Amino acid sequence: MVRARKDIVSVEATPYYHCVSRCVRRAFLCGKDNWSGRCYEHRREWVVERLKLLSEIFCIDICAYAVMSNHWHVVLRIDTDKATSLTQDQVIHRWRQLYSGNVLISRYLGEGVLTQPELDAVSDIVECWRSRLADISWFMRCVNESISRQANKEDQCTGRFWEGRFKSQALMDEAAILACMVYVDLNPIRAGIANTPETSDFTSIQDRIREYALARKSQNKKALPTHLADFTGGYRANQSQGVPFEWHEYLKLIDWTGRAIRKDKRGYIATTEPPILERLGIDEELWMSGVGAVLSSKGNILTMDRVFGTALTDVA
Repeated sequence: MVRARKDIVSVEATPYYHCVSRCVRRAFLCGKDNWSGRCYEHRREWVVERLKLLSEIFCIDICAYAVMSNHWHVVLRIDTDKATSLTQDQVIHRWRQLYSGNVLISRYLGEGVLTQPELDAVSDIVECWRSRLADISWFMRCVNESISRQANKEDQCTGRFWEGRFKSQALMDEAAILACMVYVDLNPIRAGIANTPETSDFTSIQDRIREYALARKSQNKKALPTHLADFTGGYRANQSQGVPFEWHEYLKLIDWTGRAIRKDKRGYIATTEPPILERLGIDEELWMSGVGAVLSSKGNILTMDRVFGTALTDVA
């Protein structure tokens, strides 16, 4: 039975959510259609560029993403504090980058003099927009509507491009966030279309690795792309900002998990590949160990069963 989105998303319970959108009618989001011979690889860039734009407009952080041939994944963190701190004019400026607004807002921004009832109406509109800037449904809508319009125009057709509404899963604790991000970042490897995280095109892990390499060359300590959430600390870190893990820990866990061979998945990281920290030239002493968990998924909620001492090979 389909549940109302308001019953699935509760910022009081957790600000972290895993969302997935899948194409319909044998449509290709990306990749090559062997039946028609057409290539749709350029559409991956559509999704990534849209995510970058929306990360600057919405009060929602992107923790991880992966763009596959007929679906895409994203792990989001709702930043209600940021949405609350925006001024009225800041909210209007952000929202009008996506939608033109209305006549009353245009008059408010122009030279016209507004009466008090009109000013009150402007405040109501702004508060509505403020809530949307911290709403994953509006975030996903702004991605999917844009992509579907471009795809339908290119395919010279009309109708649905996506399967109904997107699917969402609440990530209730740190281990659930970690497992889901690993799952998303390893998607191309598990599908057999990439051999290592750094060669996994159109994924957040590749973005992070590239930016990390550029930051090291420029001796800039900031090692993460601006459109992705920062890694803010180790296990049990405060969830008020970014991703509650260490960047180096996450890199090593990605590499370790990706080497596990699964019967239900085609791909894995070959044993002949050196460890990822060695491939990226990262000092092993920087590594801090101690994160491990077995995770289970129940409906729209992902929770931690127990911590430490157990491998995460079944998560991805």
